[in-house]
Amino acid sequence: MASQVLGLEEESGPNPGDSELAVNPFDGLPFSSRYYELLEQRRSLPIWAARFIFLEQLESSPSGVVLVSGEPGSGKSTQIPQWCAEFVLARGFQKGRVTVTQPYPLAALSLALQVADEMDLTLGHEVGYSIPQEDCTGPDTLLRFCWDRLLLQEVASTRGTGAWGVLVLDEAQERSVASDLLQGLLRDARLGNLPGDPRVVVVTDPALEPKLQAFWGNPPVVHVLGETGRCSTPVYRDTVPTDRVEAACQAVLELCRKEAPGDVLVYLPSEEEISLCCESLSRDGGSLENQGPPPRVLPLHPGCGQAVQAVYEDIESGARKVVVTHWLADFSFSLPSIRHVIDAGLELRSVYSPQIRAESQVLRPISKCQAEARRLRATGILPAPEALMQALEDLDYLAALDDNGDLSDLGVILSEFPLAPDLAKALLASCEFDCVDEMLTLAAMLTAAPGFTRPPLCAEEAALRRALEHVDGDHSSLIQVYEAFIQSGADKAWCQARGLNWAALCQAHKLRGELLELMQRIELPLSQPAFGSEQNRRALQKALVSGYFLKVARDTDGTGNYLLLTHKHVAQLSPYCCYRSRRAPARPPPWVLYHNFSISKDNCLSIVSEIQPQMLVELAPPYFLSNLPPSESKDFLNQLREEMADSSTWSESSSTQELGDACVLQ
Repeated sequence: MASQVLGLEEESGPNPGDSELAVNPFDGLPFSSRYYELLEQRRSLPIWAARFIFLEQLESSPSGVVLVSGEPGSGKSTQIPQWCAEFVLARGFQKGRVTVTQPYPLAALSLALQVADEMDLTLGHEVGYSIPQEDCTGPDTLLRFCWDRLLLQEVASTRGTGAWGVLVLDEAQERSVASDLLQGLLRDARLGNLPGDPRVVVVTDPALEPKLQAFWGNPPVVHVLGETGRCSTPVYRDTVPTDRVEAACQAVLELCRKEAPGDVLVYLPSEEEISLCCESLSRDGGSLENQGPPPRVLPLHPGCGQAVQAVYEDIESGARKVVVTHWLADFSFSLPSIRHVIDAGLELRSVYSPQIRAESQVLRPISKCQAEARRLRATGILPAPEALMQALEDLDYLAALDDNGDLSDLGVILSEFPLAPDLAKALLASCEFDCVDEMLTLAAMLTAAPGFTRPPLCAEEAALRRALEHVDGDHSSLIQVYEAFIQSGADKAWCQARGLNWAALCQAHKLRGELLELMQRIELPLSQPAFGSEQNRRALQKALVSGYFLKVARDTDGTGNYLLLTHKHVAQLSPYCCYRSRRAPARPPPWVLYHNFSISKDNCLSIVSEIQPQMLVELAPPYFLSNLPPSESKDFLNQLREEMADSSTWSESSSTQELGDACVLQ
C-alpha cells in the first residue's frame, strides 16, 4: 500500500523538465513552476527522510495509531498532513478525508495557507481551515486544518463530523484541554464509534513521546531528526535594554546594514509592542536605501486575521521580510527563509484566577529551553482543581447542569453555540424577552476582535466616535456601532475615520450570520428589530442580566471604585468605557454589569452597562445571591429581595380580594 501512495510522488518527485506533462492528482491540473521550487525546499527538511517509513506505519499499524516524534522545525506540521492526504487519495477517499487539529486558530490558518501553496492547490477548495468565526472549507475539501476546540465540539455534538480517513492531532505536547480530551475519547472508544475507522496520527516532540506511547498502548513511532544549519550561533546582550522595542528595531536595522542574507523573526511579548515595532521599522526602513529595497515588516498575531497570508507570500522585489510576533509563533510556524531570530526573552500570558473569576496579564521570562528553540510549553495539562470546581459552579448557576452534574436540557442547547456560557445564556434568554435581533448583534460584537484599534488621534475623531455611544452603556453602544457600520456599507474609510477596526467589524458581521443560521437550525424563536424603544431597552437589560449576573459590580462610595459582587476586589471603569468619555460631569452608575475584568495593570472593568439591582434580584438564582461573600451589597440585595417578595405577596392578596368583591357584586 505504501508503494501505491509513493506512486503519487516518488522520492525523486516529479521531473521539472516534464512539468507540462505532470498533473496534480488532487485537482487534475498541471503543476506550476512554483510547486517544483517548493518541492526542492520540502526535500531539504529533516522529516523527508522518514516519509516512506511513515506511510508504511500508517498503513500497517495494528491499532490504526502512529506516533510521530521530532524536534521543532523539522517539517512535521507541514509534511505529515500532505502525506496523509496522499494516503486517503490512494484509497479513493473510501474511508474519509484528512482533518488536522491545532492548539491555536492562527496556527490552523497559517498552516492551511502554507500547505495549500506547497500542494499547488486552492485554499478553500481542496485545502481549507476551520477557526472561530471562519470556516474556509467546501465540498471539495480533502485536507482541513481545524482548531482543536472546534473539533472537540463537533465530536461532542449530535451533528457529527462526517467520515475521517486520517485524523492528525498536531502539537500534542502543548497539552491543551481540547487535545487531551480528544485523545481520551478516541482511545477509550478504540475508534469504534467513529465512521470509517480512521487512522490517528499523534505528532509531538521527544519530551512527551514516552507518555504518549504508554497512553496509546505502544503504537509504532516514527522518529525525526532535528533541523540543523538554519540559524547561526546565538548572540546575547550583556545588558538589559531599557526599551526592548527600540532595541529590537535597532537589531533588525543592524542586520540589514550588514546585508546579512535571510529573513528576520522578532519575538516581543505583547501585541502592543508588536505594533509599535512594526510602525518604527516601517518608518525607519527608508534609511536603508543604500542596502537595497527596504524590508517588508509583517506582524503575526491573532488580531492580524487574513493578513497572516502576507507572511508566506513571495516578495518579487527581493526585499527582506521581518516577521514580528510573540509566543504564538512557537506553534506550527515555519518559514524556510528565516535566518535570524531576535528574541526579547519575555512572554505575556493570560493567567486565570478562579477565586476572583478574572484574567491577569503576566509578563515573565521564557525558560532556557524556550530561548534555545522557542520550545512549546509544558506547564500543565488541565486547569487547577479549584478552577474546575469554580467552572462547574458557574455552569450550575447558569442552569446548564442537572442534579447529577450532567448537562441539562438547557446546557445541551447552550453547548451548541460557539460562545462563552454566560453569553450563550444571555442570547438564549433573549428569546424569552423578545430581543433576539439585538442580542445576536451584541453576541457577535463581543466575540469578534476589539472594535477600537487605538485611542482617538484628534478631536474630530473623538467626536465621531462619541456620536456612536449610547446612553445605556457600552453594550448598547456596540449595537449602535454595528448598525452604523452596516448602514455605511461596511466602508473601510468610515471605520478609519472613527478609529474602528474594520476587520473586526467584518468578522462580527459574518459571525452574526452564523449565529442566526444556528438559531434557525435548532428552531429557536426570533424577533423583529426594535433597537431604541423603551421596551426593547429593558428587554435587552434583562437578557444580559440573565447571563451575566456573575459579573456585577457596585460603586459603594460614588467615586467610581467598584466592588465586585462575587469577591472583595475593587476595580475602575476602562478608559474606553462610554461612562468615562462623557464630557458632562456625572456620578458613575451605582450598579453595573461588565463583560471582562482584568487585574493586569489597572484593574479595569471593560464593556460596562448600568443595571438596576431589582432586575438582578428578579433574574439571578436565589442560591447564587445566598452564596455571595458577606458584604454591604449582599445585605442590600437580600433586603431588596424580601421587600420585593412582600410586595408581590401583597399584590397577589389584593388581586384576590378584588376578585372576591367582584364576585359578591355580581
